Amino acid sequence: MLITGSCHCGATAFEIEDENPEELTRCTCSFCAKRGALYAYYQPLQFRQTSLPAMSRLTAGAQNSWRTTFVRPAVARPFRMVPRSSLMANGTEKPAGLGVNARLSDNFDAAEAPVTVIDGKNLW
Repeated sequence: MLITGSCHCGATAFEIEDENPEELTRCTCSFCAKRGALYAYYQPLQFRQTSLPAMSRLTAGAQNSWRTTFVRPAVARPFRMVPRSSLMANGTEKPAGLGVNARLSDNFDAAEAPVTVIDGKNLW
């Protein structure tokens, strides 16, 4: 199945070759919480960016544990790389991969999937 999506203005578009996610992740850090991002995780080879607008990168977190990419000047947060596993609120680890904001998907309703919380507010 091909999952497609884009930011609101359409400047950043992407495709993912996979099934709809069975679970999403909500991070409580200020960047994710203020944008309402719900992430689905994929392997980088499953993801293809189909448009290339001006992008900004932000690296933060404990020991630079994550890197996010967003469209300038808008605040859409289409995807982020997670180079190492992250501790979840329930004590389990989320594996490294590419987190894609499922709210930007064209053919998937993010409100339908169960959500796991990462305590980014206190962990990063």
